[in-house]
Amino acid sequence: ERIAELIRPTLGSADVFTVAGGTLQAADDLEGKLRARSYDAVVGIGGGKTIDVAKYSATRRGLPMVSVATSLANDGIASPVASLITDGLKGSYGVHIPIAVIVDLDFVESGPERHNRAGIGDVVSNISALADWELARVVRGEPVDGLAASLARAGAEALINHPGDMGDDAFVTVLAEALISSGLAMAISGTSRPSSGGCHEIMHAVDALFPGTASHGELAGLGALFCTWLRGDTYRFDQMVSCLARHKLPVTPAEVGLTDDQFVDAVIFAPRTRPDRYTILEHLALSPSDVRARLADYAGAIHDHLG
Repeated sequence: ERIAELIRPTLGSADVFTVAGGTLQAADDLEGKLRARSYDAVVGIGGGKTIDVAKYSATRRGLPMVSVATSLANDGIASPVASLITDGLKGSYGVHIPIAVIVDLDFVESGPERHNRAGIGDVVSNISALADWELARVVRGEPVDGLAASLARAGAEALINHPGDMGDDAFVTVLAEALISSGLAMAISGTSRPSSGGCHEIMHAVDALFPGTASHGELAGLGALFCTWLRGDTYRFDQMVSCLARHKLPVTPAEVGLTDDQFVDAVIFAPRTRPDRYTILEHLALSPSDVRARLADYAGAIHDHLG
C-alpha cells in the first residue's frame, strides 16, 4: 500500500493494483483485473511476493512484464519461477522471465536490513546447487548447461569475495546483478538446477514442516552451508561461513529458530520436496542418526571457524 501511494501520482493513465500475501489466489485475482481491458505490459513493483504474483498473472495473460525490485531478498526478481502459496503450502510455477529488471539502489538500501541481506544467502547457495548439478552429471549422466552454470557461478563468486556491505552501492549492485544472473541461468537451462539443489530442498522442507521460521534466502544459505559440509568441501565451507557470518546471516539451526531435532527432521524430509532431483542428500541417503552425527560435527566446525 505504501509503495502504491508513492508511485500512483507519477504513473499517469496507468492502472495501479495492489496485491498482498503472495498467494495463488492473489495472482488469479490480478489476472482477472487484467482481463478488464487491454494492457501493453505489467509492471511489478515491490518485493518478491508482489513480483511473483505479477510474473504469474502476466504470463497467464500473455503480457510482457517488467520487474521493479524494492528489495533483494531472493533471485525471484528475474527468475522463470513464481513461488505462490496455495492451501497454506508454497508451490513453484513456471513463468516467463521479465523483459527488464529495475533496481533502485537508494530504496533497497533504506529498506529492512534483514530482508535485503537474505538475498546474499540465496546467491551463495548457487555454489552448493552447482556442486549438486555436477554430482548428478557424474552419477546419473544428467546434462549440465555450461553457460547457465557459468552465469550462476560468476554471480556467486563475485558476491562471496566482495568486501562491501548493504550500505555500499557497489556491493548492492553486485548483489542485484548476481540475483538477476541466477534468474537468467534458470531461464537458459530451462530448469532451476543452477540455483537450486539440496540447499533448496532443505529450505522447502523447513517451510513445509516448520513454517514461519526464516526467509527463503536465509534458509537457502543455511541449507547450502550444511550441504557443503556433507560434501566434505572444507575450502568452500570456510569461505561460505565467513561470508554468511560477516553479513549476519544464520549459520546454525538455532539461529533460524530450529532445534537440532527439527533440523534433522527437515534434512530427512528434504528429498521429498523435489523427488526428481539428485543432490548430495539423495546421494548420501543418510539416516536420522547419521544426520544427527553430521550435524554435531558441523556445529563443532562452525564453532572452530567463528571462535
